Amino acid sequence: MIWFLRLLGHLPLASLHRVGAILGWIVYRASPTYARLLRENLYASGLCADEAQCGSLLRLAVAEAGKAVAELIAVWFGPDESVAQMVVQCEGWDVIDAARERGKGIIFLTPHLGCFEITALYGAQRLPLTVLYRPSKLRWLDRIMQAGRSRSQARLAPTNLKGVRMLYQALARGEAVGVLPDQSPGGGEGIWADFFGRPAYTMTLVRRLQEKCGASVIMAFAERLAQGRGFRLFLQEVPTEHFDEAALNRAVEEQVRRCPAQYLWGYNRYKVPAGVEPPPANVEGERRKATG
Repeated sequence: MIWFLRLLGHLPLASLHRVGAILGWIVYRASPTYARLLRENLYASGLCADEAQCGSLLRLAVAEAGKAVAELIAVWFGPDESVAQMVVQCEGWDVIDAARERGKGIIFLTPHLGCFEITALYGAQRLPLTVLYRPSKLRWLDRIMQAGRSRSQARLAPTNLKGVRMLYQALARGEAVGVLPDQSPGGGEGIWADFFGRPAYTMTLVRRLQEKCGASVIMAFAERLAQGRGFRLFLQEVPTEHFDEAALNRAVEEQVRRCPAQYLWGYNRYKVPAGVEPPPANVEGERRKATG
């Protein structure tokens, strides 16, 4: 399977994106649950002014979600030199240089926006990077994910105690770690904080890592360019003074507003994890209580 995917990895990115756009619509039509989540999350975000604008953004988001899946073939299994050339522009690398000089490590935040997989590989080609990932319950799929993501200087840390220790150890060495900041954590691993005006169970891990290690926090977003021309990478430092889960969600919102069509609105961001009480009416007050 992996050999076959590496063969497909030589396909032009433009071709994969065309297939992906079709795939996005097939999944949208075939899965009522996914379609409902995508529409509900997008329409409730407040990012479109009226029904017509929401409808237009919805159509773009459906196609972009399909492209996000199809492009993994090229990003994970394309030749190293091709992957290196996919990022055609990078804005803000100076914040990484400054953070490395401070020597306390870097926490890269890569939301479900644009091609978040290329951001990790681009970084791993330039510096040691330990990336937190959630292993698949399907063994064959997990092998594919590990093969695609474990390239250059990238190391994978599973979402368990061992993986969290790996993140702390990497930061203690002054290295970089990568986290999906809008991934729904398990019970006991988050608190409720507003995300686009709605309570979302938000991971506390980023705050705890930053408080423990004094690491710099940098948002990374790779915008998918039209016609398969590659990706434009944006890097922006997130202030760590008074940094908490609410600030984390605001930082993600700021990036999503850059390119709302490329956010994975079909992800179940607002679910209530098993064993977690539903969000309180006053999320802000609960957040202050939880963080002291």
